[in-house]
Amino acid sequence: MNVVSLIKKRSRIKCKRTWFSLPGSVFFVFFMSFCIWGSAQGPSIKSAPVAVFDIRAYGAVADGKTDNSVAIQKAIDACNAAGGGQVLLCAEPANNPAVFLSGPVEVKSGVELHLAAGTELLASPDPGVYTLSAFTAQNTGEGTLWIYGEHIQDFSITGTGTINGNGISFMGKELEDSYELKPFTEVDPRPHVLTIIDGKNIRVRDVQIGNSAYWTIHLVGCQDVVISGITLKNSVKVRNSDGIDLDHSKDVRISDCHIESGDDCICLKNRREYGAYGSCENITVTGCTLTSRSCAIKIGSENMDTIRKVVFDNCIISNSNRGVGIQNRDEGIVDNVIFSNMIIEGHFFSDVWWGKAEPIYVTAYRRAKTSNKDASLRFPMGATEGRVGRVSNIFFTNIKCFSENGVFVGAQSQDKMDNIVFDNVDVFINKTTNFPGGVYDRRPAEVEGFVKGKTAGFYFDTAARITVRNCSVNWGEHKAVYYGDSLYQKDVRQLVWK
Repeated sequence: MNVVSLIKKRSRIKCKRTWFSLPGSVFFVFFMSFCIWGSAQGPSIKSAPVAVFDIRAYGAVADGKTDNSVAIQKAIDACNAAGGGQVLLCAEPANNPAVFLSGPVEVKSGVELHLAAGTELLASPDPGVYTLSAFTAQNTGEGTLWIYGEHIQDFSITGTGTINGNGISFMGKELEDSYELKPFTEVDPRPHVLTIIDGKNIRVRDVQIGNSAYWTIHLVGCQDVVISGITLKNSVKVRNSDGIDLDHSKDVRISDCHIESGDDCICLKNRREYGAYGSCENITVTGCTLTSRSCAIKIGSENMDTIRKVVFDNCIISNSNRGVGIQNRDEGIVDNVIFSNMIIEGHFFSDVWWGKAEPIYVTAYRRAKTSNKDASLRFPMGATEGRVGRVSNIFFTNIKCFSENGVFVGAQSQDKMDNIVFDNVDVFINKTTNFPGGVYDRRPAEVEGFVKGKTAGFYFDTAARITVRNCSVNWGEHKAVYYGDSLYQKDVRQLVWK
């Protein structure tokens, strides 16, 4: 008997006044009990089982020595050909350690790459297997591809296993706070861990990923992306070991992640070779804990298009060099960005790393012409020097800064820096390392890289409009001789200090 017929039955019984008539409260109890019983006894609607493609069925061996790239690729291809499913990396018995060594693999649409607990996907240490440039065939000096996909949709990485980029095996001599880079002739073999170009509906959840020799997660021209609950740990001594790079990507949500990296933890950019994918916009980053030897949260330096409509909220930056930074060095613009509800801790490190412990850093300068890394590939085609775009409508709200340096804002000209707002930003400056201070870092810029002099709580050099509201500057007990005033400003057309 369905619910409708039961109600009709109840109505007829009441009209006839027979012994079947039930008081309203009793009927209600009976009716609800019937519904609960029916839901428990009746058939449930279940989703169709997901097709599983266990890489071991394709010849993979979890001994940490065998190159499993062929087996993994076969499983991915079969999953894609079947219309989608799960490519499974797991241990036998379950939860036992299992290490699958692999060279480069190409991921495809409809694939969920699932790493079960205790499972590790380890990048091959053989530089000879990495032959595809991480960028273009003309640019062979910025790493190679390991796990990659292009023009794909509905791809995800899940599970609580580990993706290990084996980065230290690609490093040279270990120095005090970094590794030397091994020399190379034509191709820099350092593999990027995960690269997706032109992806839609991309999900990365819960996994542990890291030990990267170069960038860890690079998303180019991607749309509708969720990265949630991952632990991303790189050696803080590895240069260029970015955590997450969003490049010309849109509608991205990053949340509840822990990231440690030698270079930037989270970086938004627009590289020139991917200009066809347009702007980088509609980005939210929430609830993350970050540590970096360069800049924990960065926008730039590569930006040949537009970066806009971005929110960073409820993040904690600890034991880092620079906290949050906008480092515009190309003709693209940065507009409508909010940083809110954050705690930032910064310290000095060596000149190997860009940054001088500025907790907040907002700059717009033309890119340096003399830097090898920033040579012809960085400038517009045919140009021998670059241009710089405007940075505007940038808001910092409810932020506590504990660092060896103060806030820095600077630009090539006033029109390149407009409407920068600090609201309830407290800056506490204290000497905590033995590295020399009294310096700000503007690299890579056509202007002088290092600005030396007195340290200010807020240092403003060339801007149209800056507002400082309900902010404070406090100096610690270890006050250095180069500490100066709470505010230094030069060539700011309109400064409001409330």
